[in-house]
Amino acid sequence: MHNIETLNKLLKNELSATETYQQAVDKLKEDVSLGESEHLQPICEAHKDAVSSIQSLIHRLGGTPCEDSGAWGTWAKIVLEGANMLGKKAVLKALQEGEKSGTDDYEKVLQDTELSSDVRALIETKLLPAQQSHIRTLDRLLDAASE
Repeated sequence: MHNIETLNKLLKNELSATETYQQAVDKLKEDVSLGESEHLQPICEAHKDAVSSIQSLIHRLGGTPCEDSGAWGTWAKIVLEGANMLGKKAVLKALQEGEKSGTDDYEKVLQDTELSSDVRALIETKLLPAQQSHIRTLDRLLDAASE
């Protein structure tokens, strides 16, 4: 049960990330001068893949995956809407902060000594490396945006 609860918490984060990136991609596509949507779409797809992987593992463990991002999704939406008003760099910074928060959550979960080996393997081999890759991509986009 503990592993399922942990996975559902991580699933809410990934659902929130998917929603947030989709909003960012849609916003950046609308505003041609902002560009960058082609760089964010692969990150959005990676979060959708993470959602699918976590849901599958929850099912395998006999649990029921949560279906929405909850309060975290609402907060992320508010932050992104505010960032949209401030421009591309603020949007990218908000996305980067979300990725760093997700990385922190994964690293915190890995400290759990009761974590099952299949949950640990999913985080270590797929979810955490993806988060780290997203941060590097956003770092590059932010560097380019400040030039």
